[in-house]
Amino acid sequence: MKNTTQKIVIASMFAALVCIATMIIKIPSPLKGYINLGDCFVLLSGWLLNPVYGFLAAGIGSALADVFGGYAVYAPVTFVIKGAMAVVAFYGYKLMRKRTKDISSRIFSGTCAEVLMIAGYFLFEGLLYGFAPSMVNIPANAVQGVAGLILGVILVKVFDKNKIKL
Repeated sequence: MKNTTQKIVIASMFAALVCIATMIIKIPSPLKGYINLGDCFVLLSGWLLNPVYGFLAAGIGSALADVFGGYAVYAPVTFVIKGAMAVVAFYGYKLMRKRTKDISSRIFSGTCAEVLMIAGYFLFEGLLYGFAPSMVNIPANAVQGVAGLILGVILVKVFDKNKIKL
């Protein structure tokens, strides 16, 4: 069992990975947002850390990327949405792992987390810009979700294959 300091350091590392992956590749989407690769590390935070540390790593890393990238208005909502994604990934995986194979459990839980992200940003942008205009970001967020899920599953398999346990 890792001590608290080790858990905080690992969660901080994941927050940094989420932030960097979010900021490194930014493809603008129609309503002032952007498509990025941070979701793969958001999902990994959920799958590999406990729910509290996963929430904080995913939420803080994503919110910092918004602030550093000039999207500060999104930061509080991003903190909640991305943190909640990690929690959904954690519990979805734990629930499904009892019933099905590892990869299926990860795909199921990751898909649920990504649907939460799409719905969360649709709701926020709907309140900000109107619901009809905010529909144009749904496909962009879905592409980001699929890419994050695919990369997240690949990376967690690399961790498993190399017997890396956090």
